Parts: sequence; structure tokens; C-alpha cells
Amino acid sequence: MNNQSKLANLKTKDKIEHFLLLTNFAVKTTKAGKEFLDLELRDESVSLNAKMWDNFQSFINDAKSGSVVKVLGMMDEFNNVPQIKIEKIRSTNEKDEITPEDFLPKSERPLAEMKDELELYINSIQSKNLKQLIQNIFTESNFNKYIKVPAGKAWHHAYIGGLLEHTLEIIKICDLMCRIHPDVNRDLLLTGAILHDFGKIEELDFSGGFDYTDKGKLLGHIVIIANIIEREANKIKGLTEEIKNQLIHLVLSHQGRLEYASPVTPKTVEAIILYHADELSAKTNAYKIAIAAEKDTGNIWTRYLPLAETSLFITGNAEKKDDFKETLF
Repeated sequence: MNNQSKLANLKTKDKIEHFLLLTNFAVKTTKAGKEFLDLELRDESVSLNAKMWDNFQSFINDAKSGSVVKVLGMMDEFNNVPQIKIEKIRSTNEKDEITPEDFLPKSERPLAEMKDELELYINSIQSKNLKQLIQNIFTESNFNKYIKVPAGKAWHHAYIGGLLEHTLEIIKICDLMCRIHPDVNRDLLLTGAILHDFGKIEELDFSGGFDYTDKGKLLGHIVIIANIIEREANKIKGLTEEIKNQLIHLVLSHQGRLEYASPVTPKTVEAIILYHADELSAKTNAYKIAIAAEKDTGNIWTRYLPLAETSLFITGNAEKKDDFKETLF
């Protein structure tokens, strides 16, 4: 598996003999009435649509989303979008020694480095009560999920370790603002930054691809962590009602606007800092990933991105075109 080429590096007509993660599949019918198998397959580099036109019935009898499959086929394209044309496909077994996590994208930052950095920030919190709250919430099981879960399904930091990377970026921005504005409650703000997205450990399933859990769809990560803070804070005698409510407010308002699923808008200085820190981290990461995904196209602009509500300028490609003009004259 380590020797197989990344899907993102393959070109049309290239042969595929890969282990891949099956994230979704369905039997569909063409306008002419012919059934075909429509799949979504991925490795750590990219997720691609795939089609299989014949002899797929035996496979779908035991196929399961979130499992690893062995695929024989060829890189194709449809409407200028890469697509896999499958000749043969099978489910893997224990002898293949392959796990779904092998095929999920991961943070480029070393996990041990990020864990050490988080620990330093937690230890820098002076309030014994807030530090105790974080430690109570970070049970061994919860913390193991927290350091692996992505920050989102697709838009930003959508990879293993993504939430931890995103959280550390937010902490650094908040810490900088505390140095600029010493009257800001640093302990409260950093605790809010550390816990603001903690509910994603229950909102997102990353065992075989990234998707929302039933609880995540019904409650959402904001409500999940707000409930956890309410429950755990009430167990700490020295933690006042006022600090508890301000901390929950940080969590509830961190997405900034009611239309962005925040139950309330920011109403404290700490809350407005956390909201903008979250926005800055998320959008910077999302924009960088969107630009990188289309850099090899040679285009100066990306496609229109609905979540960004714009196309993005690909600086490197624009510079290459300028260099090319200079060589002509």
C-alpha cells in the first residue's frame, strides 16, 4: 500500500491497482435503463467519483461505506473532472493489513508536537478552577478523540488532527490579543478557545471517512460542548456561576451570527476575540486548501466556491503567466 501512487498525482489513462477507502456507493440507472455502480473512493490525497458498469452485484452484497476496497481500473474523466473507471473491485480482509485511517488526510504538523504545545497553553492558565474543568473534560478517551478528530467534514482543517491544529491557531491569536489588551481575561478566553469545538468529538465520525453522527445532526457541536461544560462546571465548587456562564457564552457565540448556527451573538470582549480568531483560522486554512487544489490547473482563478461566495486568486499561477510573457518579448 505504501508503494501505490496517490490518486491526486494520476492522469487520465493511468492504470489503477489500489487499496482505497469506500466512502459512499449506490446502484443507479442510466436514461437507457442500464444499471451501474456509482461510488466515492478516496486516499489521503483526494476523493474521487468512480463508476463500474458491469459485474458488480456480488460486490455490493457485502460492500460497506467506510471500509477499504481493492480496485483495479483506470483513471478517466467526465466533464473535465477526474473519475475512476473500475474493472474489478473487492472488499479487503485481515490479511491485507489495511485500516481506513491509512486513507484519510492528516495534519502536516506532527501530533506529538501539537500535544506538547497544547499542554503548555493549558499549564499557562492561572485559574485552578478553569484548569481543573479542562482536565475533567479531557478524560483519556475524550482526549484521544480530540487530538484526532477533523475540525470539519470538508471546508477547513478537514483531516486527522485538524481540530487540534485549528485550536492551536486560535489559541495563539487569542494569546496575542491578550498581550495587546492586558485587561482581557486570558484564562477565560484560552479556556474558551481550547473547548469551543470540543463537541466535534461527538458530532463527527472519522472511523471510515468524515461524516456527521446522528447526535451531531440532532444537536450540533455547540450544544454538545455547552451541555458538557454546564455539567462538569457544576462539580467544581470554586467555579462561580458568572465565570461558568461567560465560558458557555464563549462557546455559544463563537460562530458569530445566528445565521451561522450560533445560538447567541458575541456580547463580551472575550467572545468577539474568539469569534474572529475562529474565523481567521478557518478561512485562512480553507482558502489555502482551495487554492492548492487547483494550482496544477494553470488557471489564475479557482472555481466559484459557494462557502467563500467568490472565486480565489491563485497568485503563483498568475506569476508564472507573467514570466511566460516576459520570455516572449
